[in-house]
Amino acid sequence: MNRDLGLFAAVVGHGFADGELLTHALTHRSAGGLHNERLEFLGDALLGYLIAEILYQRFPDANEGELTRLRSTLVRRDTLAQIARDMDLGSYLTLGGGEIKTGGARRDSILANAVEAIVAAVYLDGGVAACRALVLRLVEPFLANLGIQEQIKDPKSRLQEYLQSRHLPLPVYTVLSVSGTNHDQVFRVACCVELLPENTFGVGSTRRRAEQDAAHHALETLATKLVEPVS
Repeated sequence: MNRDLGLFAAVVGHGFADGELLTHALTHRSAGGLHNERLEFLGDALLGYLIAEILYQRFPDANEGELTRLRSTLVRRDTLAQIARDMDLGSYLTLGGGEIKTGGARRDSILANAVEAIVAAVYLDGGVAACRALVLRLVEPFLANLGIQEQIKDPKSRLQEYLQSRHLPLPVYTVLSVSGTNHDQVFRVACCVELLPENTFGVGSTRRRAEQDAAHHALETLATKLVEPVS
């Protein structure tokens, strides 16, 4: 595990006046002592507020419902975990022995929560301007791919509308398995679409997320197998 927190602070892009805040943000409750759950709470609220502000400014023609869906895309666990991986955040986490053995540094929930904690730590150390700058840096790569036409509607809605417009049966979603603990479940779902010879599959921390993932793969498959574009 890499514990050069000065190096990680450079990755974050914030010079901490209080280095203990960063240590605190990177300490999981399994390690005992002062951990990052309270910072997660604050960071979750800050992310929601600042991403809403960014989207409001970036997409002036989007309505409330569209902005809400866009914000959900950016603050969901999958996105935050990917942000954490892009920062190699897992290498800097302090975990208890049990979490180290079970790969906690790679778990989406732990990574996403740590991102929230870091956002809060930057806010407490540098104020809202520093926090806003951090959040914008973190989500900018995702904003670049956040085209309104593609992202306003989620994959399930887009797949349903595509099939309805062609008077075809709606997709059928089937839960294949549920694994993990009550607080860290993994759902695996199959999506059956009449146009496709085989089911597509999705995985997520909730049934809805798994269905969205399966619908996303169905749309991708339709796009590659059919001449007519899938919008």
